[in-house]
Amino acid sequence: MKAYFQQLEQAMAQTPSFDGQTANLIHLTNANGMTVSFMDIGATWLSCTLPVNGENREILLRSPNMAEHMKQDAYFGSIVGRFANRIAKGLFEIDGEKYQLDINNGENSLHGGLEGFDKRRWKVEEQNAQQVTFSLRSPDGDQGYPGNLDVNVTYTLTDENELAIAYNAKIDKTSPLNLTNHAYFNLAGEASRAKSLDHTLQLNAGYYLPTDAGLIPTGEQKPVSGTSFDFTEPKPIDQEFLAEQDQKTAGGYDHAFVFKRELTDGESVAAVLIAPKEDVAMKVKTTKPAIQFYSGNFLAGTLGASKTYERYDGLALETQYFPDGPNKPEWGLNNGILNSGDCYQHQTTYQFEF
Repeated sequence: MKAYFQQLEQAMAQTPSFDGQTANLIHLTNANGMTVSFMDIGATWLSCTLPVNGENREILLRSPNMAEHMKQDAYFGSIVGRFANRIAKGLFEIDGEKYQLDINNGENSLHGGLEGFDKRRWKVEEQNAQQVTFSLRSPDGDQGYPGNLDVNVTYTLTDENELAIAYNAKIDKTSPLNLTNHAYFNLAGEASRAKSLDHTLQLNAGYYLPTDAGLIPTGEQKPVSGTSFDFTEPKPIDQEFLAEQDQKTAGGYDHAFVFKRELTDGESVAAVLIAPKEDVAMKVKTTKPAIQFYSGNFLAGTLGASKTYERYDGLALETQYFPDGPNKPEWGLNNGILNSGDCYQHQTTYQFEF
Protein backbone atom coordinates (compact mmCIF):
# COMPACT_ATOMS: atom_id res chain seq x y z
CA MET A 1 0.00 0.00 0.00
CA LYS A 2 2.93 2.34 0.51
CA ALA A 3 3.42 2.59 -3.25
CA TYR A 4 -0.28 3.31 -3.70
CA PHE A 5 -0.16 6.13 -1.17
CA GLN A 6 2.89 7.55 -2.97
CA GLN A 7 0.97 7.51 -6.27
CA LEU A 8 -1.88 9.38 -4.61
CA GLU A 9 0.52 11.96 -3.21
CA GLN A 10 2.13 12.46 -6.63
CA ALA A 11 -1.25 12.82 -8.33
CA MET A 12 -2.92 15.19 -5.89
CA ALA A 13 -0.13 17.02 -4.08
CA GLN A 14 2.40 17.92 -6.76
CA THR A 15 0.56 20.79 -8.43
CA PRO A 16 -1.12 23.73 -6.65
CA SER A 17 -4.82 23.67 -5.80
CA PHE A 18 -7.43 26.45 -5.82
CA ASP A 19 -5.50 28.64 -3.37
CA GLY A 20 -2.14 28.29 -5.12
CA GLN A 21 -0.74 25.87 -2.53
CA THR A 22 -0.39 22.09 -2.76
CA ALA A 23 -2.80 19.75 -0.98
CA ASN A 24 -1.98 17.82 2.18
CA LEU A 25 -2.94 14.15 2.26
CA ILE A 26 -3.69 11.92 5.24
CA HIS A 27 -3.72 8.11 5.05
CA LEU A 28 -5.35 5.81 7.61
CA THR A 29 -5.16 2.01 7.84
CA ASN A 30 -7.01 -0.40 10.13
CA ALA A 31 -6.08 -3.81 11.53
CA ASN A 32 -7.71 -5.61 8.60
CA GLY A 33 -5.79 -3.79 5.88
CA MET A 34 -8.62 -1.45 4.86
CA THR A 35 -7.28 2.00 3.99
CA VAL A 36 -8.80 5.46 3.57
CA SER A 37 -7.13 8.63 2.32
CA PHE A 38 -8.18 12.26 2.62
CA MET A 39 -6.97 15.65 1.49
CA ASP A 40 -7.45 19.04 3.08
CA ILE A 41 -8.91 20.50 -0.13
CA GLY A 42 -12.63 19.99 0.40
CA ALA A 43 -11.91 17.72 3.40
CA THR A 44 -12.16 15.17 0.60
CA TRP A 45 -12.47 11.41 1.06
CA LEU A 46 -10.09 10.59 -1.74
CA SER A 47 -9.56 6.85 -1.57
CA CYS A 48 -10.96 3.73 0.07
CA THR A 49 -9.29 0.38 -0.51
CA LEU A 50 -10.56 -2.99 0.71
CA PRO A 51 -8.53 -6.21 0.75
CA VAL A 52 -10.75 -8.43 -1.43
CA ASN A 53 -9.63 -11.79 -2.81
CA GLY A 54 -5.98 -11.02 -2.15
CA GLU A 55 -6.04 -7.61 -3.85
CA ASN A 56 -6.47 -4.06 -2.61
CA ARG A 57 -9.65 -2.87 -4.34
CA GLU A 58 -10.18 0.86 -4.77
CA ILE A 59 -13.94 1.50 -4.50
CA LEU A 60 -14.10 5.32 -4.77
CA LEU A 61 -14.17 7.33 -7.97
CA ARG A 62 -11.79 10.29 -8.13
CA SER A 63 -9.84 12.53 -10.48
CA PRO A 64 -6.46 11.40 -11.85
CA ASN A 65 -4.65 14.51 -10.57
CA MET A 66 -5.19 17.90 -8.95
CA ALA A 67 -5.53 19.76 -12.26
CA GLU A 68 -8.48 17.55 -13.25
CA HIS A 69 -9.90 17.60 -9.73
CA MET A 70 -10.17 21.38 -10.01
CA LYS A 71 -12.04 21.09 -13.32
CA GLN A 72 -14.57 18.38 -12.42
CA ASP A 73 -18.06 19.23 -11.23
CA ALA A 74 -18.88 15.81 -9.78
CA TYR A 75 -17.76 16.81 -6.24
CA PHE A 76 -15.76 13.56 -5.88
CA GLY A 77 -15.57 12.65 -2.17
CA SER A 78 -15.79 16.25 -0.98
CA ILE A 79 -17.65 17.70 1.96
CA VAL A 80 -20.28 19.88 0.31
CA GLY A 81 -21.92 22.89 1.94
CA ARG A 82 -23.21 25.10 3.28
CA PHE A 83 -26.23 23.37 1.81
CA ALA A 84 -25.93 20.02 0.05
CA ASN A 85 -28.19 19.55 -2.96
CA ARG A 86 -30.30 22.26 -4.61
CA ILE A 87 -31.99 25.44 -3.44
CA ALA A 88 -34.52 26.75 -5.97
CA LYS A 89 -33.29 29.89 -7.76
CA GLY A 90 -30.76 30.28 -4.92
CA LEU A 91 -33.40 32.12 -2.91
CA PHE A 92 -34.73 31.69 0.61
CA GLU A 93 -36.18 33.81 3.39
CA ILE A 94 -35.51 33.70 7.13
CA ASP A 95 -37.39 35.87 9.64
CA GLY A 96 -38.66 38.08 6.84
CA GLU A 97 -35.23 38.69 5.34
CA LYS A 98 -34.52 37.46 1.81
CA TYR A 99 -31.19 35.93 0.80
CA GLN A 100 -29.77 35.39 -2.69
CA LEU A 101 -27.18 32.63 -3.14
CA ASP A 102 -24.76 31.92 -5.95
CA ILE A 103 -26.43 30.29 -8.98
CA ASN A 104 -24.32 27.40 -10.28
CA ASN A 105 -26.74 24.71 -11.53
CA GLY A 106 -29.13 25.95 -14.19
CA GLU A 107 -31.17 28.58 -12.37
CA ASN A 108 -30.53 27.00 -8.96
CA SER A 109 -27.85 26.90 -6.29
CA LEU A 110 -26.17 23.52 -5.84
CA HIS A 111 -23.93 22.22 -3.03
CA GLY A 112 -23.20 25.65 -1.54
CA GLY A 113 -22.51 27.76 -4.62
CA LEU A 114 -19.69 28.65 -6.98
CA GLU A 115 -17.04 28.34 -4.28
CA GLY A 116 -18.57 25.84 -1.92
CA PHE A 117 -16.83 23.93 0.85
CA ASP A 118 -15.54 21.39 -1.72
CA LYS A 119 -13.12 24.04 -3.04
CA ARG A 120 -11.85 25.29 0.34
CA ARG A 121 -8.70 24.36 2.18
CA TRP A 122 -9.77 22.88 5.49
CA LYS A 123 -7.47 22.99 8.51
CA VAL A 124 -6.22 19.68 9.88
CA GLU A 125 -7.04 20.10 13.56
CA GLU A 126 -5.76 16.74 14.78
CA GLN A 127 -4.95 13.29 13.53
CA ASN A 128 -3.81 9.90 14.71
CA ALA A 129 -3.43 6.43 13.20
CA GLN A 130 -7.17 5.96 12.61
CA GLN A 131 -8.75 9.42 12.82
CA VAL A 132 -8.49 12.92 11.37
CA THR A 133 -10.44 16.11 12.12
CA PHE A 134 -10.81 18.97 9.64
CA SER A 135 -12.17 22.43 10.46
CA LEU A 136 -13.45 25.34 8.39
CA ARG A 137 -14.63 28.89 9.11
CA SER A 138 -17.30 30.22 6.76
CA PRO A 139 -17.81 33.97 7.33
CA ASP A 140 -21.10 35.85 7.32
CA GLY A 141 -22.23 36.40 3.72
CA ASP A 142 -20.17 33.52 2.31
CA GLN A 143 -21.78 32.60 -1.05
CA GLY A 144 -24.80 34.60 0.14
CA TYR A 145 -25.43 32.67 3.37
CA PRO A 146 -25.95 34.51 6.69
CA GLY A 147 -23.92 34.06 9.86
CA ASN A 148 -20.39 33.14 10.88
CA LEU A 149 -20.19 29.35 10.75
CA ASP A 150 -17.57 27.09 12.33
CA VAL A 151 -17.52 23.47 11.13
CA ASN A 152 -15.62 20.38 12.25
CA VAL A 153 -15.66 17.10 10.33
CA THR A 154 -14.04 14.03 11.90
CA TYR A 155 -13.34 10.88 9.92
CA THR A 156 -12.74 7.72 11.98
CA LEU A 157 -11.64 4.38 10.52
CA THR A 158 -12.53 1.55 12.89
CA ASP A 159 -11.34 -2.05 13.05
CA GLU A 160 -14.95 -3.03 12.27
CA ASN A 161 -14.27 -1.68 8.74
CA GLU A 162 -16.38 1.40 9.30
CA LEU A 163 -15.67 4.91 8.12
CA ALA A 164 -17.59 7.14 10.52
CA ILE A 165 -18.06 10.80 9.57
CA ALA A 166 -19.00 13.12 12.44
CA TYR A 167 -20.21 16.64 11.64
CA ASN A 168 -20.23 19.42 14.26
CA ALA A 169 -21.01 23.07 13.66
CA LYS A 170 -22.09 26.29 15.36
CA ILE A 171 -23.39 29.54 13.87
CA ASP A 172 -24.14 33.03 15.22
CA LYS A 173 -27.09 33.74 12.88
CA THR A 174 -29.90 31.44 11.74
CA SER A 175 -28.97 29.86 8.39
CA PRO A 176 -29.54 26.80 6.23
CA LEU A 177 -26.94 24.11 6.94
CA ASN A 178 -26.91 20.70 5.31
CA LEU A 179 -23.51 18.99 5.20
CA THR A 180 -22.77 15.71 3.47
CA ASN A 181 -19.96 13.77 1.84
CA HIS A 182 -20.20 13.32 -1.93
CA ALA A 183 -18.27 10.05 -2.37
CA TYR A 184 -19.01 7.95 -5.44
CA PHE A 185 -18.90 4.20 -4.89
CA ASN A 186 -18.26 1.33 -7.25
CA LEU A 187 -17.96 -1.73 -5.03
CA ALA A 188 -16.67 -3.82 -7.95
CA GLY A 189 -13.70 -1.45 -8.16
CA GLU A 190 -13.04 2.01 -9.58
CA ALA A 191 -11.24 0.49 -12.57
CA SER A 192 -13.82 -2.26 -13.14
CA ARG A 193 -16.28 -2.35 -16.04
CA ALA A 194 -19.22 -2.69 -13.65
CA LYS A 195 -21.82 0.07 -13.47
CA SER A 196 -23.83 1.52 -10.63
CA LEU A 197 -26.78 -0.23 -12.28
CA ASP A 198 -25.15 -3.63 -11.69
CA HIS A 199 -25.28 -3.17 -7.91
CA THR A 200 -28.08 -4.25 -5.59
CA LEU A 201 -29.52 -1.60 -3.29
CA GLN A 202 -31.77 -1.56 -0.25
CA LEU A 203 -33.12 1.72 1.15
CA ASN A 204 -35.21 1.53 4.31
CA ALA A 205 -37.29 4.46 3.07
CA GLY A 206 -41.07 4.57 2.76
CA TYR A 207 -41.17 7.80 0.75
CA TYR A 208 -39.22 9.68 -1.89
CA LEU A 209 -39.32 13.30 -3.08
CA PRO A 210 -40.46 13.76 -6.71
CA THR A 211 -38.84 16.71 -8.52
CA ASP A 212 -39.57 19.18 -11.29
CA ALA A 213 -37.46 19.48 -14.45
CA GLY A 214 -34.81 21.45 -12.52
CA LEU A 215 -34.57 18.60 -9.98
CA ILE A 216 -36.17 20.74 -7.26
CA PRO A 217 -38.57 18.74 -5.05
CA THR A 218 -42.22 19.50 -5.76
CA GLY A 219 -43.05 19.38 -2.06
CA GLU A 220 -44.77 16.01 -2.22
CA GLN A 221 -43.55 13.07 -0.18
CA LYS A 222 -44.60 10.16 -2.36
CA PRO A 223 -44.91 6.58 -1.08
CA VAL A 224 -42.38 4.29 -2.78
CA SER A 225 -44.79 1.36 -2.67
CA GLY A 226 -45.81 0.27 -6.15
CA THR A 227 -43.22 2.49 -7.86
CA SER A 228 -39.73 2.03 -9.32
CA PHE A 229 -38.47 3.91 -6.24
CA ASP A 230 -39.26 1.00 -3.92
CA PHE A 231 -35.99 -0.34 -2.53
CA THR A 232 -37.43 -1.49 0.79
CA GLU A 233 -36.26 -4.99 -0.18
CA PRO A 234 -32.85 -5.49 -1.86
CA LYS A 235 -33.27 -4.86 -5.60
CA PRO A 236 -30.91 -4.67 -8.60
CA ILE A 237 -30.68 -0.98 -9.49
CA ASP A 238 -31.21 -1.71 -13.19
CA GLN A 239 -34.39 -3.71 -12.54
CA GLU A 240 -36.75 -0.73 -12.95
CA PHE A 241 -34.27 1.81 -14.24
CA LEU A 242 -35.87 4.71 -16.16
CA ALA A 243 -39.23 2.97 -15.79
CA GLU A 244 -41.14 6.10 -14.73
CA GLN A 245 -41.26 9.78 -15.62
CA ASP A 246 -39.80 10.84 -12.25
CA GLN A 247 -36.63 8.96 -13.22
CA LYS A 248 -36.65 10.02 -16.87
CA THR A 249 -36.68 13.68 -15.83
CA ALA A 250 -33.40 13.14 -13.93
CA GLY A 251 -31.77 10.70 -16.36
CA GLY A 252 -31.93 8.02 -13.68
CA TYR A 253 -32.12 8.14 -9.92
CA ASP A 254 -31.24 11.54 -8.42
CA HIS A 255 -33.77 11.76 -5.63
CA ALA A 256 -34.03 12.09 -1.89
CA PHE A 257 -35.42 9.06 -0.07
CA VAL A 258 -36.99 9.64 3.35
CA PHE A 259 -35.90 7.19 6.01
CA LYS A 260 -38.23 5.71 8.56
CA ARG A 261 -37.62 7.90 11.59
CA GLU A 262 -36.71 5.04 13.93
CA LEU A 263 -33.76 4.22 11.66
CA THR A 264 -32.08 7.64 11.96
CA ASP A 265 -30.42 6.93 15.30
CA GLY A 266 -26.96 6.56 13.76
CA GLU A 267 -26.82 2.89 14.71
CA SER A 268 -29.57 1.24 12.65
CA VAL A 269 -28.88 0.17 9.09
CA ALA A 270 -30.67 2.64 6.82
CA ALA A 271 -29.24 1.50 3.49
CA VAL A 272 -27.29 -1.43 2.04
CA LEU A 273 -25.34 -1.52 -1.22
CA ILE A 274 -24.11 -4.86 -2.59
CA ALA A 275 -21.42 -5.35 -5.24
CA PRO A 276 -22.36 -7.02 -8.55
CA LYS A 277 -20.56 -10.24 -7.57
CA GLU A 278 -21.73 -9.93 -3.94
CA ASP A 279 -18.14 -9.98 -2.66
CA VAL A 280 -18.49 -6.58 -0.97
CA ALA A 281 -21.41 -4.99 0.88
CA MET A 282 -21.70 -1.50 2.34
CA LYS A 283 -24.11 -0.59 5.12
CA VAL A 284 -25.07 3.03 5.76
CA LYS A 285 -26.08 4.32 9.19
CA THR A 286 -27.00 7.94 9.80
CA THR A 287 -28.72 10.54 11.96
CA LYS A 288 -29.95 12.44 8.88
CA PRO A 289 -33.60 12.11 7.80
CA ALA A 290 -32.94 11.38 4.11
CA ILE A 291 -30.44 10.10 1.58
CA GLN A 292 -29.89 11.33 -1.96
CA PHE A 293 -29.42 8.29 -4.17
CA TYR A 294 -27.65 9.47 -7.33
CA SER A 295 -26.92 6.83 -9.96
CA GLY A 296 -24.14 8.80 -11.67
CA ASN A 297 -26.30 10.19 -14.49
CA PHE A 298 -23.97 13.09 -15.35
CA LEU A 299 -20.53 11.45 -15.07
CA ALA A 300 -19.92 11.04 -18.81
CA GLY A 301 -16.69 12.64 -20.00
CA THR A 302 -15.24 13.23 -16.51
CA LEU A 303 -11.60 12.17 -16.32
CA GLY A 304 -11.14 9.56 -13.60
CA ALA A 305 -8.27 7.79 -11.88
CA SER A 306 -8.20 4.83 -14.28
CA LYS A 307 -10.26 6.01 -17.29
CA THR A 308 -12.65 8.61 -18.61
CA TYR A 309 -15.86 7.93 -16.74
CA GLU A 310 -19.12 7.17 -18.48
CA ARG A 311 -22.64 7.54 -17.16
CA TYR A 312 -23.38 5.26 -14.21
CA ASP A 313 -19.73 4.34 -13.52
CA GLY A 314 -20.38 5.02 -9.84
CA LEU A 315 -23.15 6.09 -7.48
CA ALA A 316 -23.51 8.43 -4.55
CA LEU A 317 -25.47 7.87 -1.34
CA GLU A 318 -25.49 11.29 0.32
CA THR A 319 -27.14 11.52 3.74
CA GLN A 320 -28.81 14.90 4.17
CA TYR A 321 -31.76 17.10 5.02
CA PHE A 322 -34.42 17.56 2.34
CA PRO A 323 -33.32 19.38 -0.85
CA ASP A 324 -34.69 22.95 -1.14
CA GLY A 325 -35.65 22.62 2.53
CA PRO A 326 -35.36 26.35 3.32
CA ASN A 327 -38.26 26.96 0.89
CA LYS A 328 -40.45 24.18 2.29
CA PRO A 329 -41.47 25.17 5.86
CA GLU A 330 -44.07 22.37 5.78
CA TRP A 331 -41.17 19.93 6.11
CA GLY A 332 -40.48 21.15 9.64
CA LEU A 333 -37.23 19.93 11.19
CA ASN A 334 -36.23 18.19 7.95
CA ASN A 335 -35.71 21.51 6.17
CA GLY A 336 -32.09 22.02 7.28
CA ILE A 337 -32.32 25.37 9.10
CA LEU A 338 -29.80 25.78 11.95
CA ASN A 339 -30.87 28.33 14.50
CA SER A 340 -28.36 30.78 15.93
CA GLY A 341 -26.61 29.33 18.98
CA ASP A 342 -27.79 25.79 18.30
CA CYS A 343 -25.33 22.94 17.80
CA TYR A 344 -25.33 20.99 14.54
CA GLN A 345 -24.35 17.39 15.31
CA HIS A 346 -24.74 14.53 12.86
CA GLN A 347 -23.02 11.30 12.02
CA THR A 348 -22.98 9.00 9.01
CA THR A 349 -21.17 5.66 8.97
CA TYR A 350 -20.27 3.54 5.97
CA GLN A 351 -19.51 -0.01 7.08
CA PHE A 352 -17.94 -2.48 4.67
CA GLU A 353 -18.17 -6.26 4.64
CA PHE A 354 -15.76 -8.18 2.42
